[in-house]
Amino acid sequence: MVGWVEKSKPAAAARVHLMLAWVLWAVVGTVLAGFGARWLWQSQTPATPWLTGLAVAIGAFKARFVLDRVARKIVDRIRERGDGRCLGGFLSLRSWAFVAVMAGGGRVLRGSHVALGLLGILYIAVGTALLLSSRVALRAWRHSRQASIP
Repeated sequence: MVGWVEKSKPAAAARVHLMLAWVLWAVVGTVLAGFGARWLWQSQTPATPWLTGLAVAIGAFKARFVLDRVARKIVDRIRERGDGRCLGGFLSLRSWAFVAVMAGGGRVLRGSHVALGLLGILYIAVGTALLLSSRVALRAWRHSRQASIP
């Protein structure tokens, strides 16, 4: 049974895992920030431009002081694991569980009575942080591509 699992798993090179990490963070960050911006701007609050700037600043702060560190750990983990690992393994089980909790939390918030304008601020901040921190995996992926060029 283990032999079949090992033969059937979709394995990939470490640089593919780095690309997946970058793309996941960048796409999710872009989608979250986009929804957040739409909700905030639909609220038509006179302070919307200021609130948008504040949300982006909070996201940049979170990226720099929280998520960049997490992204570096993910990159280090991918590099340590090496090539030929399962495609979904670019994140640890703990990280995948965190993704599921965050997605569930977002679903709960969207179903709550919290104003979409407030959710917009939160979504812009989280999306900005993810998008900015995705650069850590992007740099690692670019470096891995350059290192493999003869």
